[in-house]
Amino acid sequence: MGALTDSRKRLSSDHRYPIPSFPPRSPPPPSKRPKLAPFLSSSLDPSTSATAPPNPPPQITHAAAAFAGSGASTSNAPGPSSSSTPASSPPPNRRRLPPPPPFKRPIHGPQRILRAFHFGAPARSHATVPSRLSPSSPVPPTPRTLGLEQYVELVNTISRPAPPTPTASTDAAKEKKEPVPLEVVAIEEDGDERKQQDDDEEVAVRGSVTVRRVPLYKELYEASSRKRDAKLKTLEFEVRLAEEGRLGLERLAEVLPRITPKKEEVPEPFVPLTDEDEEFVRAALHGRNSREKLAVHEPSNIVITREILQCLNYQEWLNDEVINLYLDLLKEREQREPSKFLKCHFFNTFFYKKLISGGYDYKAVRRWTTKRKLGYSLIECDKIFVPIHKEVHWCLAVINIRDKKFQYLDSLGSMDMKVLRTLARYFVDEVKDKSGQQIDALSWKQEGVKNLPLQENGWDCGMFMLKYIDFYSRDMDLIFGQKHMRYFRRRTAKEILNLRAE
Repeated sequence: MGALTDSRKRLSSDHRYPIPSFPPRSPPPPSKRPKLAPFLSSSLDPSTSATAPPNPPPQITHAAAAFAGSGASTSNAPGPSSSSTPASSPPPNRRRLPPPPPFKRPIHGPQRILRAFHFGAPARSHATVPSRLSPSSPVPPTPRTLGLEQYVELVNTISRPAPPTPTASTDAAKEKKEPVPLEVVAIEEDGDERKQQDDDEEVAVRGSVTVRRVPLYKELYEASSRKRDAKLKTLEFEVRLAEEGRLGLERLAEVLPRITPKKEEVPEPFVPLTDEDEEFVRAALHGRNSREKLAVHEPSNIVITREILQCLNYQEWLNDEVINLYLDLLKEREQREPSKFLKCHFFNTFFYKKLISGGYDYKAVRRWTTKRKLGYSLIECDKIFVPIHKEVHWCLAVINIRDKKFQYLDSLGSMDMKVLRTLARYFVDEVKDKSGQQIDALSWKQEGVKNLPLQENGWDCGMFMLKYIDFYSRDMDLIFGQKHMRYFRRRTAKEILNLRAE
């Protein structure tokens, strides 16, 4: 087909324009005719082509115009036209046209632009470039033919670029003089999305360059310092608040005892029984075997069976065994804790009966109070308690050595001076017999205790008598009443079963 000239190479390499169609011609014989003669003759003679080819590119138009101008100057003589002249007989003196100066590709087609770090125009997607091989792809618009003036101007523009504007030169000089350190964080194209999330900022970069004038490590340090400072302020506030709270609690601890009334402690005689103690007493008092031995006190040789202990049930009279054993337990309690209780002597329920069996018989009870037997003399005691039994009623007489007086206590509120005179005579004889001293006990005061707690029924006289003794031995006032009798019965039963007074 012949070698391709520079013009034909440029034409075939430009893919934006369709290839012009030429009428079929007979293959030329091998000769030394110009290679562009058939092409130019066919392109200039519209009669030889069945269909007019589309507008050629600018460089082809320029070549054709140049060729037509030279042909017009040489073809003024009459003769056949180029279309009727056979292709095999070109004029021998026709010279080959020099190739036009090559134009830069940005004039005729896209040129690959090298972008450092993707700076510049966005990349063109391959999907948007129409394919010239696809029949359905749209045909690009035909470029407009350049005139001579436009062509010269275009050549001058390409060969000699315009000088930079003064503003641009001054800006460039400033940038050279004052370089600003920049840090490129991210460069992304338009199609990509990237989000950089941070606690303080969220940056979305799309087809742009994010430039930080402050280094990243400094921003991270400042962000962490802000968080740290906030935490430190919070901790400082909590510490200050806790310190103030502690100081407030200390002040409150000082003031609270003044504004809060003291909680009244339950006196020892009124400490309630536990559930276990209640169940223990209930089983002892309400068992079936009445002869079962529940407690045996070896020092006094007293045996407590269920039948004897049942006198502590409600509405029952107390018997001698329960009263005497309880008095022995009170003496043992005093010996365990002598600093807590008064030094007392407790006669049993048979003493006064024995003393007055013959009217007045000191010799009948003389050996009851030997020091060898007791370990102490009666005159050393603070109080001496004498139970008085009057057939169906229990009373109490007290020889108060500490206060030097004789006292009579009756839960029914009565008074018996004969009992007090008898006891005064006994005490004089006792001191004289045991120590050889003469004591004027007959001159001591003899009285009935006033404001006594009195019984309100016909069966609690024995329990009132025991509680008189219990509270006096504690050196306490008689602060109980009828409402406490049921509790005192259960408490006395527990202490007898445990053989320990509390």
